[in-house]
Amino acid sequence: MSEHRAGVTAIPRRIVGTVIDGLMARRARLPRWVVSLMEGVAKRPGRPVSRLIAFALGGTRATHRPPVTEVPERPVRVYIAPTNYSGQGYLWARALEAERTDVGARNLSVQLPGGFGFPADRDVPLPVQNLSRPWQTAELAAVRRFTHVLIEAERSLFGGLLNWDVAREVRALQLAGVSVALLSHGTDLRSPERHRSLTPWSPYGEDERQDAMLQADADRNAALIEALGLPLFVSTPDLLLDAPAGVWCPVVIDVERWSARHAPLERARPVVLHVPSSAATKGTHLIEPVMQRLHDEGLVEYRRVSGVAADEMPARVGEADIVLDQFRIGSYGVAACEALAAGRVVVGHVLPQVREAVRAATGTELPITEATPDTLESVLREIVADRTGSRALAAEGERFVRRVHSGGFSAQTLLSAWIDAAAEHGHDSGPGRHV
Repeated sequence: MSEHRAGVTAIPRRIVGTVIDGLMARRARLPRWVVSLMEGVAKRPGRPVSRLIAFALGGTRATHRPPVTEVPERPVRVYIAPTNYSGQGYLWARALEAERTDVGARNLSVQLPGGFGFPADRDVPLPVQNLSRPWQTAELAAVRRFTHVLIEAERSLFGGLLNWDVAREVRALQLAGVSVALLSHGTDLRSPERHRSLTPWSPYGEDERQDAMLQADADRNAALIEALGLPLFVSTPDLLLDAPAGVWCPVVIDVERWSARHAPLERARPVVLHVPSSAATKGTHLIEPVMQRLHDEGLVEYRRVSGVAADEMPARVGEADIVLDQFRIGSYGVAACEALAAGRVVVGHVLPQVREAVRAATGTELPITEATPDTLESVLREIVADRTGSRALAAEGERFVRRVHSGGFSAQTLLSAWIDAAAEHGHDSGPGRHV
């Protein structure tokens, strides 16, 4: 009888797992409200439906439990978790270790079904993080032995162990003498209502149901941040508009991996590349009529790239002369940094407040050429006409990325604004301090 029950349970789990994994892998082609509901499993894991899905995917099975995070044997031990968006948690950890020999850093990435699989020091499947009490208990014990913990996107670290309550998790770590800080990545803190007032190109205001869900998340997280009163970092400078007390910790890229062989704008007909990871957010539909017209005219060769393997992208970007980033959010992120590192002329819509934030933090102008869907055509004509000036701007972009987005700047930010500051204020002693 017990074997029969096990078989009945296993079949639905396999079916549910296959269906969810397939949906997540195809989420770019699904309606936005469906994607929001799916992502809600990670954003609101304590809901009954989220817990049911996690159970169906095998969150309580011992065979699916990975080892806990390794605690480095260094005086300063930094733990970064749990989202690892675009591999940033892993890259910040490496940057901290490269910056100072007394720092050991590790990151943990909670893996969604159909996720992108960026490098991480430790991966844990979402169902395990949600429901596996042995893993949760062991991971908490390991994390209490770190000196500093950086919580990404206001997400729970230990799932159901403390009822997905980030405030309770923070208190549990602080009782062990751990210094805790927060880091926001984007939609976890960006207010759709505020963003609509900043730019007419905002992607918000087109889907009321989606906006309501995102606004509720942002409001809830903003309230949590205020209540906790912890050091707050943001990964993109536009988020300082939602969190004026935050500190910008720039995204990190492998600059050498994106270095291109040839200078831009040497051919008669420049290649203009657009890589819409999210067409609606990037504003692809707003710029393609212009690009089609310029392509047909013969001024440029327009290439839209999608569905290309990540390891092929440096070559694709390096073949271009001009890269069109995004035209709706009013900021810039990993994709723009990669194109700048390749020495391409990068064009996009960046809010004046964002440019000022970059200037204030770095002392340097952001070397992204400003354009909106309305001005893109004239901007591209100017770039093509002034090739010498455009090449100089591209070279400035390479220098900017090497200084600001290669890891050192971010590590220094985390050290000065949090890690060393915590030590100066006496938050580096107490239980759990010794490996």
